[in-house]
Amino acid sequence: MKNSFGGMYKGKKVFITGHTGFKGSWLTIILKELGAKVSGYSLEPDTRPCIYKICNVKENIINTTGDIRDSEKLGKAIMEFQPEIIFHLAAQPLVRASYTDPKYTYETNVMGTLNVYEAARKCGSVKAIVTITTDKCYENKEWNYGYREVDPMGGYDPYSSSKACAELLTSSYRNSFFHKMGVGIATARAGNVIGGGDWAGDRLIPDLVRAVSEDKTLILRNPAATRPWQHVLEPLSGYLLLGTLLLKDKDRFSEGWNFGPHNTDVLSVEEIVKLSTAYWGRGGYEVDRSEQPHEAQLLKLDISKAMAGLKWEPVYDVKKAVRKTMDWYRCYYENEGFDMEKLTIKQISEYFEEAGYCYE
Repeated sequence: MKNSFGGMYKGKKVFITGHTGFKGSWLTIILKELGAKVSGYSLEPDTRPCIYKICNVKENIINTTGDIRDSEKLGKAIMEFQPEIIFHLAAQPLVRASYTDPKYTYETNVMGTLNVYEAARKCGSVKAIVTITTDKCYENKEWNYGYREVDPMGGYDPYSSSKACAELLTSSYRNSFFHKMGVGIATARAGNVIGGGDWAGDRLIPDLVRAVSEDKTLILRNPAATRPWQHVLEPLSGYLLLGTLLLKDKDRFSEGWNFGPHNTDVLSVEEIVKLSTAYWGRGGYEVDRSEQPHEAQLLKLDISKAMAGLKWEPVYDVKKAVRKTMDWYRCYYENEGFDMEKLTIKQISEYFEEAGYCYE
């Protein structure tokens, strides 16, 4: 893969919602390394520990603490910064949490997205928007082939449904407003993302890491569920590439795009746990047989469109993705005082070198 986007971000004003989260923190670190001027808008990190603080993500950026549902505060932050590109990551990202509080999930994922678009409409500097949704936005029929960008939106649970709504909202705003304004806008649908620094509740790798670090047994609720696992740097490279291409040709790239692994890297939850504990060197699990809220059993993404249209493709297979993830966590837990920011930047550099990306 030979792409050049590094130079495109040098000196660019980039606004990120959800920059204190797992993916948002990694994206902010990359953009700072690429020389971008970054402004972030997000709630305070909701986990302890968190990569945002461990890696000093707050340094050398404009940081605004705010709720994506607060349209006035969000609009002010965007207007004052005058960004050229917006990456919209802020969300309620958990399926099970959406059953507990569906109203908050829809308010955040749908109305929060609407607030971003309304603020962008009023800010003449914005030229490109990349909105992050999810692979779960598709109407899941539990079939054995990957979902394509032309497949219908759906969503059994409130989280998946809210992300499908965000996709429809984006399509409407693209056609009704942004196309006429000369603003490129695309959605990005990634698979199950893993990587160092994620401590969110109710996610497989964070749950595993907590259990191993505390010498506890991991409880699996759905060991046979099959997902498209990928290292966090895979979709982020796609988002960054998509942002630059929107600036070059908004009409061609203003669409939905899948960023997932190859089909050989679609594994079950239990298989991922076995790989992870093998790389860590310890850890065990048990299966919870009690009744659980509905979650999709089989989910794949077809990434042929991104491979052909963006010249993007995955770099790490699932084994390397898991190993890089476990390397990060082992350094954190087993080397007190280790410079995790330096390690994170090292992993970023290694990934982009292997990917063949050019920074200038």
